[in-house]
Amino acid sequence: MADFTDHPTFDVAVVTPDGPVYEGEAHMLIVPGAAGEIGVLARHAPLVASLMAGSTRIHVGANEMIELATGPGFFKVELDRALALVDDAVRAKEIDDARAQAQLEAAQAELAKVEAGESTADRWQLEQRIKHAENQLTVSGRTTG
Repeated sequence: MADFTDHPTFDVAVVTPDGPVYEGEAHMLIVPGAAGEIGVLARHAPLVASLMAGSTRIHVGANEMIELATGPGFFKVELDRALALVDDAVRAKEIDDARAQAQLEAAQAELAKVEAGESTADRWQLEQRIKHAENQLTVSGRTTG
């Protein structure tokens, strides 16, 4: 793992509807942007972006990184502060495989109803829930499929 401690720190917050999952200083932040990963260091230019389900990595110290499996959301960088507003975020070390598997199966079942014309649920949201559940299983070391 790279050591980013030679870079100054900046404020980072990863927030879900249930509250903050991480708030603190970081040397570097990498989030899953809609068009690919976005890396942020201190003094980054202002930015607003959509986030997809994926891995968010917060470099907090010498060879120390916090990895989160995050759902879709929005990302904002302003001055020396980065804010990720996501629908769900789970620390990699705390992923509950059974919960992630249940989320995956529920989203897949609802998507099947949409495809059969039995539901008007938002297809994109369901696809993102599926990706997020699959991402949790991948980050935890389990594979899907």
